[in-house]
Amino acid sequence: MIKLAYCNVENLDLSKGYARVSPERQEKIDFYRFEKDKKLSCGAYLLLMKLLDDMDITKPHFKIGKYGKAYISNYENIYFNISHSSKMVACTISDREVGIDIENIDPTIDLNIAKNYFFNREYESIKNSKNPADEFFSYWVLKESYMKYTGLGFNLDLDRFEIEIDDEIKLKDDKNNLKFNLFDMKDYKLAVCSHYDVSDCFEYSAKELL
Repeated sequence: MIKLAYCNVENLDLSKGYARVSPERQEKIDFYRFEKDKKLSCGAYLLLMKLLDDMDITKPHFKIGKYGKAYISNYENIYFNISHSSKMVACTISDREVGIDIENIDPTIDLNIAKNYFFNREYESIKNSKNPADEFFSYWVLKESYMKYTGLGFNLDLDRFEIEIDDEIKLKDDKNNLKFNLFDMKDYKLAVCSHYDVSDCFEYSAKELL
Protein backbone atom coordinates (compact mmCIF):
# COMPACT_ATOMS: atom_id res chain seq x y z
CA MET A 1 0.00 0.00 0.00
CA ILE A 2 1.24 3.46 -0.86
CA LYS A 3 -0.26 6.88 -1.50
CA LEU A 4 1.53 9.90 -2.89
CA ALA A 5 0.26 13.49 -2.97
CA TYR A 6 1.39 17.07 -3.43
CA CYS A 7 0.00 20.57 -2.96
CA ASN A 8 0.86 24.13 -3.96
CA VAL A 9 0.72 26.07 -0.69
CA GLU A 10 1.43 29.53 -2.11
CA ASN A 11 -2.13 30.60 -1.29
CA LEU A 12 -2.48 28.68 1.98
CA ASP A 13 -4.36 30.63 4.67
CA LEU A 14 -1.56 30.52 7.21
CA SER A 15 -3.63 31.70 10.17
CA LYS A 16 -6.20 28.93 9.64
CA GLY A 17 -3.53 26.34 8.96
CA TYR A 18 -1.51 27.33 12.02
CA ALA A 19 -4.54 26.77 14.24
CA ARG A 20 -4.93 23.21 12.91
CA VAL A 21 -1.42 21.92 13.53
CA SER A 22 0.13 20.50 16.69
CA PRO A 23 1.96 22.71 19.22
CA GLU A 24 5.21 21.04 18.18
CA ARG A 25 4.62 21.97 14.55
CA GLN A 26 3.66 25.50 15.58
CA GLU A 27 7.07 25.85 17.20
CA LYS A 28 8.71 24.80 13.93
CA ILE A 29 6.59 27.27 11.97
CA ASP A 30 7.48 30.05 14.40
CA PHE A 31 11.16 29.32 13.85
CA TYR A 32 10.97 30.54 10.25
CA ARG A 33 11.29 34.21 9.46
CA PHE A 34 9.63 34.37 6.03
CA GLU A 35 5.98 33.63 5.32
CA LYS A 36 6.89 31.39 2.38
CA ASP A 37 8.81 29.05 4.67
CA LYS A 38 6.09 29.15 7.30
CA LYS A 39 3.55 28.05 4.67
CA LEU A 40 5.77 25.19 3.53
CA SER A 41 6.21 23.93 7.09
CA CYS A 42 2.53 24.27 7.86
CA GLY A 43 1.36 22.86 4.52
CA ALA A 44 3.61 19.79 4.70
CA TYR A 45 2.15 18.89 8.10
CA LEU A 46 -1.43 19.51 6.94
CA LEU A 47 -0.93 17.34 3.86
CA LEU A 48 0.45 14.54 6.00
CA MET A 49 -2.51 14.76 8.36
CA LYS A 50 -4.88 14.79 5.38
CA LEU A 51 -3.44 11.53 4.07
CA LEU A 52 -3.42 9.95 7.53
CA ASP A 53 -7.03 10.97 8.07
CA ASP A 54 -8.00 9.44 4.73
CA MET A 55 -6.60 6.16 6.08
CA ASP A 56 -8.45 6.50 9.42
CA ILE A 57 -5.20 7.03 11.31
CA THR A 58 -5.99 9.30 14.24
CA LYS A 59 -3.90 10.85 17.00
CA PRO A 60 -0.53 9.77 15.60
CA HIS A 61 2.43 10.09 17.96
CA PHE A 62 5.39 11.47 16.05
CA LYS A 63 8.94 10.73 17.07
CA ILE A 64 12.32 11.41 15.49
CA GLY A 65 14.80 8.67 14.61
CA LYS A 66 18.55 8.73 15.16
CA TYR A 67 19.31 10.61 11.94
CA GLY A 68 16.30 12.92 12.00
CA LYS A 69 13.66 10.95 10.10
CA ALA A 70 10.23 11.24 11.69
CA TYR A 71 8.05 8.20 12.33
CA ILE A 72 4.75 7.29 13.99
CA SER A 73 5.30 5.37 17.20
CA ASN A 74 1.74 4.25 17.94
CA TYR A 75 0.90 2.63 14.59
CA GLU A 76 2.76 -0.41 13.32
CA ASN A 77 3.55 -0.69 9.62
CA ILE A 78 2.69 2.91 8.82
CA TYR A 79 5.56 4.87 7.31
CA PHE A 80 5.61 8.36 5.87
CA ASN A 81 7.93 10.95 4.44
CA ILE A 82 7.47 14.60 3.47
CA SER A 83 9.34 17.07 1.30
CA HIS A 84 8.93 20.65 0.15
CA SER A 85 10.48 23.07 -2.30
CA SER A 86 9.62 26.60 -3.40
CA LYS A 87 5.79 26.58 -3.39
CA MET A 88 5.18 22.83 -3.27
CA VAL A 89 4.84 20.28 -0.49
CA ALA A 90 4.72 16.53 -1.07
CA CYS A 91 3.95 13.55 1.13
CA THR A 92 3.81 9.79 0.85
CA ILE A 93 2.39 7.14 3.19
CA SER A 94 3.03 3.42 2.93
CA ASP A 95 2.91 0.18 4.90
CA ARG A 96 6.63 -0.24 4.21
CA GLU A 97 9.58 2.13 4.48
CA VAL A 98 9.48 5.02 2.00
CA GLY A 99 11.33 8.17 0.94
CA ILE A 100 10.24 11.18 -1.12
CA ASP A 101 11.80 14.32 -2.56
CA ILE A 102 10.44 17.24 -4.56
CA GLU A 103 12.57 19.99 -6.07
CA ASN A 104 11.94 23.13 -8.07
CA ILE A 105 13.95 22.95 -11.31
CA ASP A 106 16.58 25.68 -11.38
CA PRO A 107 17.93 26.08 -14.94
CA THR A 108 21.00 27.89 -13.57
CA ILE A 109 22.07 24.98 -11.33
CA ASP A 110 25.82 24.50 -11.11
CA LEU A 111 26.46 21.11 -12.72
CA ASN A 112 29.76 20.89 -10.88
CA ILE A 113 27.66 19.61 -7.99
CA ALA A 114 27.06 16.46 -10.03
CA LYS A 115 30.67 16.38 -11.22
CA ASN A 116 32.00 16.55 -7.68
CA TYR A 117 29.43 14.55 -5.74
CA PHE A 118 27.66 12.14 -8.11
CA PHE A 119 28.92 8.95 -9.74
CA ASN A 120 30.80 9.66 -12.95
CA ARG A 121 28.22 7.81 -15.05
CA GLU A 122 25.48 9.92 -13.53
CA TYR A 123 27.39 13.10 -14.30
CA GLU A 124 28.09 11.98 -17.88
CA SER A 125 24.40 11.26 -18.40
CA ILE A 126 23.54 14.75 -17.15
CA LYS A 127 26.24 16.48 -19.19
CA ASN A 128 25.27 14.69 -22.42
CA SER A 129 21.51 15.13 -22.11
CA LYS A 130 19.51 17.60 -24.20
CA ASN A 131 18.49 19.44 -21.05
CA PRO A 132 21.25 19.06 -18.43
CA ALA A 133 19.43 21.00 -15.70
CA ASP A 134 16.30 18.89 -16.10
CA GLU A 135 18.38 15.70 -16.03
CA PHE A 136 20.31 16.90 -13.00
CA PHE A 137 17.13 17.33 -10.99
CA SER A 138 15.87 13.91 -12.09
CA TYR A 139 18.96 12.37 -10.55
CA TRP A 140 18.85 14.66 -7.54
CA VAL A 141 15.29 13.79 -6.45
CA LEU A 142 15.87 10.10 -7.13
CA LYS A 143 19.05 10.07 -5.08
CA GLU A 144 17.57 12.07 -2.23
CA SER A 145 14.44 9.90 -2.15
CA TYR A 146 16.72 6.90 -1.57
CA MET A 147 18.74 8.73 1.08
CA LYS A 148 15.51 9.56 2.89
CA TYR A 149 14.23 6.00 2.43
CA THR A 150 17.26 4.70 4.32
CA GLY A 151 16.63 7.15 7.15
CA LEU A 152 20.20 8.44 6.85
CA GLY A 153 19.48 11.53 4.78
CA PHE A 154 22.66 13.43 4.01
CA ASN A 155 24.57 11.20 6.41
CA LEU A 156 24.66 8.94 3.35
CA ASP A 157 27.05 10.50 0.83
CA LEU A 158 25.73 11.12 -2.68
CA ASP A 159 28.62 9.17 -4.22
CA ARG A 160 28.07 6.08 -2.08
CA PHE A 161 25.36 4.74 -4.41
CA GLU A 162 24.47 4.98 -8.09
CA ILE A 163 21.09 5.53 -9.73
CA GLU A 164 20.60 4.09 -13.21
CA ILE A 165 18.02 5.72 -15.45
CA ASP A 166 17.19 3.58 -18.47
CA ASP A 167 14.01 1.77 -19.50
CA GLU A 168 13.46 1.54 -15.77
CA ILE A 169 14.96 3.43 -12.86
CA LYS A 170 16.94 1.39 -10.37
CA LEU A 171 19.62 1.43 -7.75
CA LYS A 172 22.77 -0.26 -8.98
CA ASP A 173 23.52 -3.49 -7.11
CA ASP A 174 20.20 -3.23 -5.31
CA LYS A 175 19.50 -6.20 -3.04
CA ASN A 176 16.12 -5.02 -1.75
CA ASN A 177 14.14 -4.79 -5.00
CA LEU A 178 13.41 -1.12 -4.46
CA LYS A 179 11.11 0.77 -6.80
CA PHE A 180 11.79 4.30 -7.99
CA ASN A 181 9.07 6.45 -9.51
CA LEU A 182 9.78 9.84 -11.05
CA PHE A 183 7.12 12.46 -11.77
CA ASP A 184 7.53 15.52 -13.99
CA MET A 185 5.39 18.46 -12.97
CA LYS A 186 5.63 21.97 -14.31
CA ASP A 187 8.90 23.40 -12.97
CA TYR A 188 9.25 20.53 -10.48
CA LYS A 189 10.59 17.01 -10.19
CA LEU A 190 9.22 14.55 -7.68
CA ALA A 191 10.57 11.09 -6.86
CA VAL A 192 9.55 8.37 -4.46
CA CYS A 193 11.61 5.37 -3.36
CA SER A 194 9.56 2.50 -1.98
CA HIS A 195 8.64 -1.13 -2.45
CA TYR A 196 5.81 -0.33 -4.86
CA ASP A 197 5.30 0.90 -8.38
CA VAL A 198 3.44 4.19 -8.08
CA SER A 199 1.30 5.34 -10.97
CA ASP A 200 -0.82 8.03 -9.31
CA CYS A 201 0.29 11.24 -7.68
CA PHE A 202 -2.70 13.04 -6.22
CA GLU A 203 -2.97 16.82 -6.17
CA TYR A 204 -4.69 18.68 -3.35
CA SER A 205 -5.57 22.34 -3.24
CA ALA A 206 -4.50 24.45 -0.27
CA LYS A 207 -8.18 24.83 0.70
CA GLU A 208 -8.60 21.05 0.87
CA LEU A 209 -5.98 20.89 3.60
CA LEU A 210 -7.97 23.16 5.93
